[in-house]
Amino acid sequence: MVGGEADLSPPDLVTVLFFLAHDQDGAVRDGARMRLAELPEGMLREAVSTPSLHPRILDGLARLHYRNGEMAVLIVSHINCSEETRIFLAEHGIEGAPRPHHAATQPHRNEEPGTDEELTEEGEEPVDEESEAFRGKYQLAQVMGVSDKIKIAQTGDKEWRMILIRDSNKLVSGTVIKNPRITEQEVLVIAKSSIQNDEILRVICANKEWIKNYQIRKALVENNKTPLPTALRFLATLGEKDLAHLAKSKSISSVLSTQARKLLLSKKKDR
Repeated sequence: MVGGEADLSPPDLVTVLFFLAHDQDGAVRDGARMRLAELPEGMLREAVSTPSLHPRILDGLARLHYRNGEMAVLIVSHINCSEETRIFLAEHGIEGAPRPHHAATQPHRNEEPGTDEELTEEGEEPVDEESEAFRGKYQLAQVMGVSDKIKIAQTGDKEWRMILIRDSNKLVSGTVIKNPRITEQEVLVIAKSSIQNDEILRVICANKEWIKNYQIRKALVENNKTPLPTALRFLATLGEKDLAHLAKSKSISSVLSTQARKLLLSKKKDR
């Protein structure tokens, strides 16, 4: 599931899999949940023995491994084990967990590492992601291997695309622009940005559907990383107002600004 597993400690691996298990892509989500459910007991024991393991990760592990009595006791004994998790384990007869005397309390949002969905065997659908989820994904991306980033870049949701399009590895960022879920609005933002991977702009320029969008063509003309012949071609499709602005612009190539002036004069003569 995770290509760089050998480089991750058990706590880090469990954390990575937990976040992937809440990804919007079904294949990524299901694969991570299956891997979490099948982790060797020694690896799980080491992860659960880590004092800093997050309460929501402990809760997810409890719901996947509550039938393993020894593991459940380790979880319920953890310093970060939440009341919600204790109640869940008590309901399943785990010795050492307090018996519930009232309905489970709702988890505090400031305790959640990236989602308020419970990680269950049945595979519930994830809730809409919040800013905390984005931060969690960003932190996760820092410890993921290149192969895993590429997998998520291929099918990941908007938040993953926003994170990975800026990745220093060109294979990763170049894969994002080929993600079939990417929208024209995202492409426009990318075209306006000072993206480091020139290949991304070439892919945008070659996409016939995207360049039908006037704003994308304009953004590509204004982006100094767009190949000059392509920028000149798109320049010829712009309106007088934009040509007038570009003719005076000092932030684009002098070749483009000169051509903008020529095109503007030509349009005025043709009136």
